[in-house]
This record gives sequence, structure tokens and C-alpha cells, in this order.
Amino acid sequence: MTLAADLTILPERISGASAWYGPAMEARTDWIEALTPAEGAEVAAATELLAARGIDIADIRKTDFPLPALAPRLAHISSDVLEGRGFALIRGLPIDPADIRRAAIAFFGIGSHFGNARPQNAQGHVLGHVRDLGRSSKDPNARIYQTNERQTFHTDSCDIVGLLCLKTAKSGGLSALVSAVTIYNEFRRRRPDLLPELFAPIETDRRGEIPPGAKPYFRIPVFSWHGGLLSVIYQRQYIESARRFPDVAPLTERQIEALDLFDALTNDPKLVMHMEFRPGDIQLVHNHTLLHDRTAFADWPEPERKRHLLRLWLAPAGARPLPPVFAERYGSVVPGARGGMVIAGARANAPLSVD
Repeated sequence: MTLAADLTILPERISGASAWYGPAMEARTDWIEALTPAEGAEVAAATELLAARGIDIADIRKTDFPLPALAPRLAHISSDVLEGRGFALIRGLPIDPADIRRAAIAFFGIGSHFGNARPQNAQGHVLGHVRDLGRSSKDPNARIYQTNERQTFHTDSCDIVGLLCLKTAKSGGLSALVSAVTIYNEFRRRRPDLLPELFAPIETDRRGEIPPGAKPYFRIPVFSWHGGLLSVIYQRQYIESARRFPDVAPLTERQIEALDLFDALTNDPKLVMHMEFRPGDIQLVHNHTLLHDRTAFADWPEPERKRHLLRLWLAPAGARPLPPVFAERYGSVVPGARGGMVIAGARANAPLSVD
């Protein structure tokens, strides 16, 4: 469904584990999955075997990274992410932030137990680096993760986004999450008359990374109801910047009113939760039921101390069904083979340098 003019086909309220409120979730600890010493040792052993082989990180698959003891727990975590609250924090990955190759092997290996890595840019990078490169969101071809600015709530172009914390900022840089299901429930309660605007296709800027034959923007609704599930895709800045293209109409007053309320809900302290990363933390977020954000941060002056996260975009084989319109952004809607930025001729690679 791409337009919900008739609200009778939508649920009055969506319940379940994914419909949570931030303060109550922050008070819980069941979303923190601390690795035991034995589990950490198992990861370290698998990492050492691949490091000794000199494996290309981009080629690592689940079969290359066996975790006999930890794998069942990872499967349970995956279920929580895809079918439950929508996120998890794996704590205590044994890494040395100075040894980025081994950290990347461990992260990529664990990620392979959650899904297939997808390219995050036109260069085919399946391992991303989240670090301030001194860029600005005012640059139409810059990505906000390349700055130290607040990101604002958004989704990434994949089923699951994974982050591994290598180094933290001097101050700030907190992770923030909000449930899209809760936003829907609150929106439906407060302004059901505006809800159809969020189920209508809207243009979002591709920020210069354009697949062959595609337009420099895609048109997908903020909310989609498909297969009895609510899915979200959103980045307000990129919706706004898509208006720079001559064939994209200005936002209507009703669209602006709906998007403004959506933004207000994403920033409502009653809905949002925050978490602080530690080195060795892996955060996993389900992009179809959550939006994520990062607060602005002040970094260390020394290059070797600067905030640094590694990122994976993952496509699980058991992911939810998505409406056909998502293929405009995801390239496909086939679970396990969708998401990311697939550009003809770009070979999958896992760069270890942030530049």
C-alpha cells in the first residue's frame, strides 16, 4: 500500500514488543548482551584464524567464522532485533582499537551471523567508517556521518545497521533510538487526518550516489503497511534537499505539517531513548521499525584518539517482506539480497582506512 487515504485498512493501534517508549526502555537492561569470557575467547580464536589466512574481509561469510557456543545466542539476538524490540547492544567484544584489521574481522564475522553485508556507497564499501572528516551537511554530496553534527532521526538503506565502537568522542556522540511503531500510534491518536501524507510517496535525495538509469532521488512513503507490518524509511534533510531538483515539486503545507509532527514525535523525550557506547560495543538496529540518531559531539584533538565507529549494512535471509516500491532504494526486495547501494562495476571491498 502506498496511500492510506482510507484509515480503516490500518490498525487503530499497533501493539507488541516493537511499540516501546524510551524512558521505560532505558530503565531495562535486557537489551544489553554482555559477552562472557568464553564467548569472547571464541570470537578471538575465529578472528585469529582468519587473520592468519590473510582473508579478504569482504569475502568473510558465516561459514568462515564458526562460533559453536555463541551462535545460538546470536540467533536469539537476531530474533529480538527483527521480530521484537528492534535493537540490541552486544557488549565486550575483545578488540584492540589500534589493530583495526582484527577488529574489522571480528565485527564482520559476527555480522555474518546476522545477514549478508551490503555496499554502503558507490565505491562498494561493505565496511563503513563513521568518523568526522570535517565535512558539512550543507554539502549536497556529503553524508551526515562524515561530520560531527547531530544526525537527526533517520533510517539507513538496509534491514539491519550494525555499529562497532572503536573509540569514543571527548564528549557527546550519544546514540538515540525511537520506535517507528510508537510514532505511528501517537500520530494516529493525535492527527489521524494527516496520517495519509506519510503513506504517500515522497522524494528523498540520493545525495549524489545514483545507480545507472535512476533519478537522483527515490520516491517511497515514510510509512508503508505491507504483509500486516509497518515499515518506515526517513531522512528529513534529504527530503528537503530533494527539492533542489527541477522535476521535484515543493512540499505542500499538509506535507510540511505532517513531517513537522513526525519530527516532533521523534524528538519527544517520552518516546526517545539514549545509550552511550563503550569501545567493543556492537549496536544492531532494525531499520524498518526504528529510527536512529546521534547527538553532536566534540572530538579529541589527537588524530589517534578521535571518535571512530565501524558500520555494517546487513541483509538477513529471514527478514520481513517489504512492498515492491522499496526496490527503488534497495535494488531488490528479496530478503538476503536487498539494500545498500549496488552500482554496476563496483566490487565489494572492506577498506581499513577512514579516508
